[in-house]
Amino acid sequence: MNTPDTPVWLVTGCSTGFGRSIAAHLLDQGYRVVATARKTEQLKDLAERGDALILPLDVTSDSSVAEAVRRAEEHFGHIDVLVNNAGIGYFAAIEESDPAAIEKLFDVNFHGVSRMVRAVLPGMRARRSGSIVNLTSVGGLLGHPAVGYYCATKFAVEGFSESLHSEVASLGIHVMCVEPGAFRTDWAGSSQETQTPIADYDATAGQARRDYNASVGTQPGDPARAAQAIEVAVTAPTPPRHLLLGNIAYDAAVAKLDDLRGEFGTWESTARGADFPTTA
Repeated sequence: MNTPDTPVWLVTGCSTGFGRSIAAHLLDQGYRVVATARKTEQLKDLAERGDALILPLDVTSDSSVAEAVRRAEEHFGHIDVLVNNAGIGYFAAIEESDPAAIEKLFDVNFHGVSRMVRAVLPGMRARRSGSIVNLTSVGGLLGHPAVGYYCATKFAVEGFSESLHSEVASLGIHVMCVEPGAFRTDWAGSSQETQTPIADYDATAGQARRDYNASVGTQPGDPARAAQAIEVAVTAPTPPRHLLLGNIAYDAAVAKLDDLRGEFGTWESTARGADFPTTA
């Protein structure tokens, strides 16, 4: 049974995918959960699983974010863990990408995270306690064809999170990036695509788009297991700053590290030679 000391988690984007799985898992484990989505009618069943506060939230709206955080803190007294899960995808080569689609990607995937973080930080600072979990992607660590601007938003959240960690760790607030690979959610199926493909990119971005769409329903990652992994990491005595999820993400990220290490070493003398010469 919940007590006043039971942690409160606020999860964004709970209508489908990771958000729904995370909220459902947390409620099943007895946590108090603020489950949010733009359309709350899709969340009614979550209220039956435990102590859930269902709230409308549009992460692209300053007023919506402020109101959701206000109501959550008014209802539960505080927020212990913020999970920034809300996000969208877009499939297009860089040159094919529509400016309006790019702007929307950044407004949801990056600025939405920033809005939520800035809204919960005053309460967390006051208590000198809290966790901020930002779901990025393995695409926040390395780029892929057809999702260049999506990856750019996730790279942005990674850099934002690194800086945030350096600012709030001494205040008792932990920041974690979660980097999933291919999981069986509706992300690919619900992502918009370019309407003006360019033939020269068909073998790269075009093939990638076809592969993403063909993968729907067959991705190896299990969202329920991901939700459990996130809970384990957040509640660990020493939580990680980065949590890779799935074999695809782990293998790709380690390969990227090896590639960077090799290239840095090859060009070390050139890199170090860019400083003013030292004097004896």
